[in-house]
Amino acid sequence: MDGRLILGADGERIATSHLERSGYSILARNWRTGSGGIRGELDVVARHGSTLVFVEVKTRTSDRFGGPLLAVTARKQAKLRALAGSFLRETGTRARDLRFDVIAIDVRAGEDPRIDHRVAAF
Repeated sequence: MDGRLILGADGERIATSHLERSGYSILARNWRTGSGGIRGELDVVARHGSTLVFVEVKTRTSDRFGGPLLAVTARKQAKLRALAGSFLRETGTRARDLRFDVIAIDVRAGEDPRIDHRVAAF
């Protein structure tokens, strides 16, 4: 497996554990669609109380290319919104409230991962 894929999978595992410890129920990980003209993946879909939460996970080992939160651009946000719509249609999931969170995982050699969970990031 490519090193970036391993890093991403590790970050998603850390993020999912963080969410579960924080009282979230995980509904889906790495949910993919190819229907409705949009292709892509939602990293984590969770429920927190009555709120359905779509979580984008960004994992980095350095700030060389900017911090992980900078990677969630306006274009990426629009795609995540469209993917969330596909998720709702394809799974029939209903929720009174929806939210988009971003979890940034900073992994440095010899240190514990740092988790920055931005609730309602966009």
